[in-house]
Amino acid sequence: MIYDFKIMTGKGETLDLSDYKGRVIMVVNTATGCGFTPQYEPIERMYRDYHEKGLEILDIPCNQFGAQAPGSDEEIHEFCTLHYNTTFPQMKKADVNGENELPLYTYLKSQKGFAGFDEHPFKALLEKMFSSADPDWDKKPDIKWNFTKFIIDRNGKVIARFEPTADMADVEECVKSLL
Repeated sequence: MIYDFKIMTGKGETLDLSDYKGRVIMVVNTATGCGFTPQYEPIERMYRDYHEKGLEILDIPCNQFGAQAPGSDEEIHEFCTLHYNTTFPQMKKADVNGENELPLYTYLKSQKGFAGFDEHPFKALLEKMFSSADPDWDKKPDIKWNFTKFIIDRNGKVIARFEPTADMADVEECVKSLL
């Protein structure tokens, strides 16, 4: 269950996810130099609009995709607050795939695997890039790119996985339906 996990904040403190029982949680792997980085804006807007109603956001910077989050935790936080006025907490930069992946991500991927990209200007590019590297890429639950979002309901159940190509309005509708 999601509440069994602990992760490190960007400030080096342990965050026990059991502290979020009864809250809706969005877990998102982020990067500061990605074509999807502007998604920080609608994510921040959702946080401001719904935090008091029960939404928590766990922003987990990750440098595994195109080395698009190269800075330190402090530099990433500074970038996000300066460019996107983010107020939600950021976690310590971490891997979301592979032998060093956060156990939280092992669990999330076991609950909601990859189900394809949504229609988006980057869809064909991403599919071409992945298929040339691995013909079975679309059958694996791995996180494919930055800004993959998992939505967890108030009871700790993983309800949805949104790829970075998803329309942020759809993500917001999912969150609102759980609040």
